[in-house]
Amino acid sequence: MKTSKYFFISFILFVFGWLIYLFSPFLLTISIGILLAVSTANINIKFLKLTNNKETISAILTTLTVFLLFLIPFIYAVIQLAKYISNFDISYITQILDYIKNYDFKLPSAIEFLEPKIKDFITSIDINDTIKQCMSYASSVGKSSANFIVDLGLILVFYFFSNLYGKPLINFAKSSLPIENSLFNYIFGEVGNTMSVVLYSTILNAVLQGFLFGSMIIFFDYNGFLLGILYAFASMIPIVGGALVYVPISIYEIANHNINNSIVIFLYSIIIISTIADNFIKPFIIKFINSKLVDKPANINELIIFFSMLAGLSTFGFWGIILGPAIVTLFVATIHSYGFIVDNTNTKV
Repeated sequence: MKTSKYFFISFILFVFGWLIYLFSPFLLTISIGILLAVSTANINIKFLKLTNNKETISAILTTLTVFLLFLIPFIYAVIQLAKYISNFDISYITQILDYIKNYDFKLPSAIEFLEPKIKDFITSIDINDTIKQCMSYASSVGKSSANFIVDLGLILVFYFFSNLYGKPLINFAKSSLPIENSLFNYIFGEVGNTMSVVLYSTILNAVLQGFLFGSMIIFFDYNGFLLGILYAFASMIPIVGGALVYVPISIYEIANHNINNSIVIFLYSIIIISTIADNFIKPFIIKFINSKLVDKPANINELIIFFSMLAGLSTFGFWGIILGPAIVTLFVATIHSYGFIVDNTNTKV
């Protein structure tokens, strides 16, 4: 008696469902590890050529490269921040808030009507409540950082195995899925190219902005390396971006009666980094990556990528920067593939 095809398919789906349930706590990290491997496939290919197709060594070198570029700066930033927080005097927050509340400022005549409302808002600030919120945020940031490091470690593990077994898994998917190889290659290629451009452009833009901010802030007796790293990470967050770093520092300078320093830091961050670097240099970075670092240039609608990153952040947290564009790109590529299928079907009819 032959095995029933439909029963066997149902059994496979049943077991697959239990497999998904078993690994559900790690699905996010597994997905990110796979997507990072797809995005950096060209790096793994270069290492394969250098090592004469030794897949294990190539996967190790690729993982170490990502580890050195991403994890070490993050760990350094977390350790340094932990040192600063452990030695931080809470009463200093009270002094800063008292200074801001008692600071007598004058707005230009064009917007002087806002002055009473701003002063009322500043007066209404509850110092004790603000300190409690700051402590709560610091505690949650510490917990999130610890969880982030654990997740990052797991992602690196899955990233390594994705690089090591990526080719056999792709060949298995091609042979198992009821999709023509040409369509599979098209979808996989679109997702891979788009993810590569998004990842590399995001990293290079973050490094550029972090370097610009760190090289400036060092002249004001700050730790330029640490703040440059923090600014680079903050710049990856849409809308707020580097404001998470330069706004608190500007306020801190005002509280220390360094008005000129505050103005320079604030204007430099807005004009040089947020305006010139982000809006004028970033397109050249994307163009360079499209032409030099990926095999096939990706047709990217930056507005769609921006909103997909924003949606990814709100849904998945920090790693939504990667997952958001991947999901949108996969959907668009699938729709295009379906259009090819319909066109071929109509042609045959």
